[in-house]
Amino acid sequence: MVLDLLLIALAITLDPLPLMAFVLVVASARGAWKGVVFILSWLMCLALVITVVLVLTGGQPPPPKSPPSTAALAAKLVIGVSLVGFGEHRRRRLGGLRAGARGARPAVPEPDPGSLTAEMDRSTVWSAAGLAVLLQPWGLVAAGATTVVEADTSHFATWLALFGFCLLATASLLAVELYVVFAPTAARIRLLRLRAWLTRHQEQTLVTLCLLLGFWLVGRSLYQLTS
Repeated sequence: MVLDLLLIALAITLDPLPLMAFVLVVASARGAWKGVVFILSWLMCLALVITVVLVLTGGQPPPPKSPPSTAALAAKLVIGVSLVGFGEHRRRRLGGLRAGARGARPAVPEPDPGSLTAEMDRSTVWSAAGLAVLLQPWGLVAAGATTVVEADTSHFATWLALFGFCLLATASLLAVELYVVFAPTAARIRLLRLRAWLTRHQEQTLVTLCLLLGFWLVGRSLYQLTS
């Protein structure tokens, strides 16, 4: 369970889409406060999912080969297959874009970060909270939920694993927030550069994360279902 949770949390924290949006949040007016609210809302979503699963299981993993255990593994298998399918679809799409890069149609210019941050300047902290909920990678969180089914809360190590999952899944956001708090001027410039880099490489990152984690979940699920 622990290894699965850590890999899923790593995929969540490396997801470029929430990170790109978070950079705009912290680069806007009162960005540090909005960033705190974003992170709290993000963590609340993770905590809520974990709490619901633990309430349903009573904090005890279902017996092997039981209907609840089999259903959780089947759900994890479906999520893994979906991630592989999504990653392969994006990989082919990326290959098509590269193949057509020499076409006559001009590239669509990327949105100006300055105009985007100006829009974020007019947003409220509640908008940041809602954005965190919308941008939560719910497919990956669902994969985490199917893994939490195996949690045995009678052991302290389980609580450490769940805490580590939430912390690692939020690590990139926390790093950005701390950078903004302690070096606000330099952070805004460098983070917007980071966002521009992520914009250019988000497809490759998504494909890699989806395929690697998807194949891992499929393999683990099939092994546990057949062993």
